[in-house]
Amino acid sequence: MTEKLIIRPRILNGFTVEIKTAYGKMYVTINESDSKPIEIFIIIGKSGRSIAAKAEAIGRLISMILRNGVEVEKVIKQIKGIGGENPHPDGKETYLSIPDAVGKLLEEFYGEKAQKTNEDKIKKENILLEDKHNEI
Repeated sequence: MTEKLIIRPRILNGFTVEIKTAYGKMYVTINESDSKPIEIFIIIGKSGRSIAAKAEAIGRLISMILRNGVEVEKVIKQIKGIGGENPHPDGKETYLSIPDAVGKLLEEFYGEKAQKTNEDKIKKENILLEDKHNEI
């Protein structure tokens, strides 16, 4: 399998999600190109702490993997479910570790269920557009 390198555009759109962890609040920023994630920044705790360095490394490695054309589903499969010493509940979700939290976040926005939801939204929007066009 040959993977294609995605060149980072000068400007990207993205979003940031706050996740409560056993180490404090974690902020995950996901930047997209063509509606696909290609860059992830993970910030947790104060700079200089070991956990902050590990989170930054995870974000850099995931970004490199995504920019090399690896499908996000493969990333989710590898990191979701990784356990750690301090699992932490946040609302209806329990995060087993930082990688698990990032995997679950990627799954929420880019997994199969998210893709199906987006496809359904597009179909509904197309039906509405057709109905409006037929009224004219």
